[in-house]
Amino acid sequence: MRKLRYLGIFTLPVVVVFAFNNSGVWAFLPFIVFFGLVPVLELFIKPDKYNLQGEELEKAKSDRYFDWLLYLTVPVQIGMLIYFLIIIQDTPIGTPEYVARIHSMGLMCGVFGINIGHELGHRTNRLEQLLGEISLLSSLETHFLPYHNRGHHYNVATPDDPATARKGEWLYVFWFRSQVGSYIQAWQLEAQRLNKKGSHWFSLSNRMVIYTVAQLALLALIFIFFNAKGLFAFIHASIMGILLLETVNYIEHYGLLRKQKENGRYERVLPEHSWNSDHLLGRSLLFELSRHSDHHYKASKHYQILETIPESPQMPTGYPGMMLLACFPPLWQWVMDKRISNRIL
Repeated sequence: MRKLRYLGIFTLPVVVVFAFNNSGVWAFLPFIVFFGLVPVLELFIKPDKYNLQGEELEKAKSDRYFDWLLYLTVPVQIGMLIYFLIIIQDTPIGTPEYVARIHSMGLMCGVFGINIGHELGHRTNRLEQLLGEISLLSSLETHFLPYHNRGHHYNVATPDDPATARKGEWLYVFWFRSQVGSYIQAWQLEAQRLNKKGSHWFSLSNRMVIYTVAQLALLALIFIFFNAKGLFAFIHASIMGILLLETVNYIEHYGLLRKQKENGRYERVLPEHSWNSDHLLGRSLLFELSRHSDHHYKASKHYQILETIPESPQMPTGYPGMMLLACFPPLWQWVMDKRISNRIL
């Protein structure tokens, strides 16, 4: 039964389709469910700290069911994007339904686009990586892969990582710093990689060049087939998805820092350098992203075998609730800063 819970992620496109075809308050149902109902439920549902062990763990490692769930999300995301571009044509600009449909698609971009792209982007199989790139392309966030895998995982919890939120930093400042900083680092990392091979940075061997061309081509195709209205709506939805990503980045490492050694290098990444959440609904809806301490400790682990680690700092609730809390910086700092101080003491 445990593995069936990951099917819960497919409630999102179902709810979004319902919202696309309704008006009034029902058009906002995805946000009511995922940022209203889920956070409330997670306040009352006890965190699940169970870790797979022994034979159960070995079966989960080799069970292709978990991979196929990821693969299935990619055509679902593409299908939802096309459906969105069609339905937005008949939605009057400026109406509540217009706003709701764009933001509902933005939720799809954040969860099915970027989050799935993140999981698949960590795989070593080239086909799986390609699926991850397609997912990220659907959200205009393709630079995520070069930066995340070779930048964020290396520099996390240090001042060198733009995606590590500083203690006292407001979410809205972090959005800009993280997105711009990670984009710049993605280009720098690709240039460094090619320089070591003796290749010029401006070539088709540079993934950032390929990704940039792909994103421009996608924007051009959307403009050709769905006109300026469709293009504007897609860009808006993508920005929404990106802001969801950056909000998740914000809560995952807020205020946590690795110790710097006398030689200037930092201690290795440990479970204590990422905030963890064992709240089951958020875990299931995000393919275990919230077991983030173990993900950074052993980045090669697939989502279904991630563990909770006792020494990792714990969030007071699940990801949806923490994301809401982060939107209110004084309240966020009141809740989280004392947790950081307690860990230091």
